[in-house]
Amino acid sequence: MNDWPEAWSDDNRGRRYGRGSASAQPESPRVMRQVRRGQPAPPGQGAYGGVPQQPQYVDGHGSGGYDSGYNTGQVYGGGRGGGDGYGPQRPAPDWRRRIKWTAITLVTVLFVTTVATYFWADSKLNREVDLSKVIERPEKGEGTNYLIVGSDSREGLSDEDKKRLRTGSSEGKRTDSVMILHTGDNGPTLISLPRDSNVEIPTFKGSESGKTYQGTGRQVKLNAAYAEDGPELLVRTVEFNTGLHIDHYVEIGFAGFANIVDAVGGVEIDIPQDIKDTKSGADLKKGKQTLNGEEALAFVRTRYALAGSDLDRTKNQQKFLSALANQVATPGTVLNPFRLYPTMSAGLDSLIVDKEMGLFDLADMFWSMKGVSGGEGTSMNMPLAGSNGGNLLWDKDKVKQLVNQLNNDEKVTVKGD
Repeated sequence: MNDWPEAWSDDNRGRRYGRGSASAQPESPRVMRQVRRGQPAPPGQGAYGGVPQQPQYVDGHGSGGYDSGYNTGQVYGGGRGGGDGYGPQRPAPDWRRRIKWTAITLVTVLFVTTVATYFWADSKLNREVDLSKVIERPEKGEGTNYLIVGSDSREGLSDEDKKRLRTGSSEGKRTDSVMILHTGDNGPTLISLPRDSNVEIPTFKGSESGKTYQGTGRQVKLNAAYAEDGPELLVRTVEFNTGLHIDHYVEIGFAGFANIVDAVGGVEIDIPQDIKDTKSGADLKKGKQTLNGEEALAFVRTRYALAGSDLDRTKNQQKFLSALANQVATPGTVLNPFRLYPTMSAGLDSLIVDKEMGLFDLADMFWSMKGVSGGEGTSMNMPLAGSNGGNLLWDKDKVKQLVNQLNNDEKVTVKGD
């Protein structure tokens, strides 16, 4: 049966639709029939008798009103607005809006992080010292006075740590260093009170018992006050013998000190002389170098290898603490969270402070100590007048002048030892 339209035969196809050809020329391209839009052609008309005539194309445009849809891009739906034919044009990005919301997001994240860090850090402060238990206190002067104590507490040290750090295994704790840091409008002043200073134990209230112990004029070394009844009696003794009002108390033990130094990546300091001390474990060469926690602890504890013994040691302690504060305040620590948070954690975990101490007070203390090393302040030992056996006697006249200058927040002109 012939499936071709009426009046067609296989011969009508000629050589055009797959019957092959003896000609050496290739077959011409096959052309699909196109239906003219509009009215159909009258019967009998057209190229093949009843079949609509194919439109003629010139430069891609068909005659007779035929519209293939390719010229306008309607085949792919992209003809709107004369686009490239592959979809509607997207509007240009609103960079102002993007920058605005990016800035808002960053500020929000920074604010939330700062607030969270503040409460985290504040919760880690060990507020164990109650200065309200100190009685008969002198009037508060201008500026702020911090009593900074380095104790020989071995708390937190393993047997291996004690051996490595050469701390020994003594029970309890005693003061290894005592300093007063005054901050005010005339620059910071850092004053070391040698632990062998001769002082009088005044009337005081027991920190645990609450019982009042009357003063008898008993003369002791300064570190004995701490050993007898802890921080509260030490503050009471310092205030009684100097006339200075102590606003805040800060204490750090051996383990905490070494951990802070290691957390900041070591502290650079210029050591004035070769130091070799078997008791502290110090084996250091003269010159500028970076000390790790173990070396730093040995450095600040050394006194037997120094000509001035405890007085030279207090100078080294002042110098190192200022250098440590300077290192903590560098951009490399403050702007680096991988160093800042370990440093804060190591420091806050190991510090013992008074109940009224806040983070801003602590920051003020560190910045003021940094100022001492930067030449903006003064560091000195308490003026001495000699010794009585093993006790160091203060120069009462110079001490009185020094205290007056500090209470009035004046520039310190008194020279110490």
